[in-house]
Amino acid sequence: MATKETYSDSFFKSLNKLTGISMSKLKSYAKDNNPFNILEHPGVVEPSDRQLEKINKLNEFIASYNVLKLDQENEKITFRSPKDAGKYFASLLGGVKDKERFLVAFLDNSNSIIEMRTVSQGTTNMAVVYPRDILKMALANDCSNIMLSHNHPGGSLKASHEDIALTQRIVDIFKPLDINVIDHIIVGGYGFSSMAENGVLPDNKMDVANYDPIALNAAEEEGAAYDVSIDEELEM
Repeated sequence: MATKETYSDSFFKSLNKLTGISMSKLKSYAKDNNPFNILEHPGVVEPSDRQLEKINKLNEFIASYNVLKLDQENEKITFRSPKDAGKYFASLLGGVKDKERFLVAFLDNSNSIIEMRTVSQGTTNMAVVYPRDILKMALANDCSNIMLSHNHPGGSLKASHEDIALTQRIVDIFKPLDINVIDHIIVGGYGFSSMAENGVLPDNKMDVANYDPIALNAAEEEGAAYDVSIDEELEM
């Protein structure tokens, strides 16, 4: 499908300098496609290792900018609703389609962020989460609550059985410490869904804690009960 946007030479020059991809390749790709796909799916232009490294750094910069922007709008980032949490995590994970990332926000008793950490980064269909690492981070932050989030590279917003099972295991680890897992945000594309909002967040039952590594497979299911894009939320 041809893109309806017209991009200036200065745009391509900037993208060329930031990514190292040649002007001719950028312009050729943009004739029939959205050039921003190059950031989300670098493989479409077959980048060299050096070019891929530049693209990854650019994506990291964009994610950091989104967080800083939220920080400036709110001196202290506080989650007052699933929508607040969804917008925050979508700003970090929105459009990430080349790998699965698992993030944890450690919160104080007012649900303000003490620290946010990327605890796992995998492939397009799997990431390995180490509960012991999350536990150590939580204790170091002396947090009261934690918020989980990960992306589905395929774009699905529905929590899979694996997502729910992983969340339950983390709930079981923190329950004896009086640290609550208050939500797990699923990000797909630039939309998000809340397991708490959709009624699938595991309860705080007290099972035997299991600290073995968890393989989070992207066995994504079709459909979603709750789908709100960042742009739609910001317009509301």
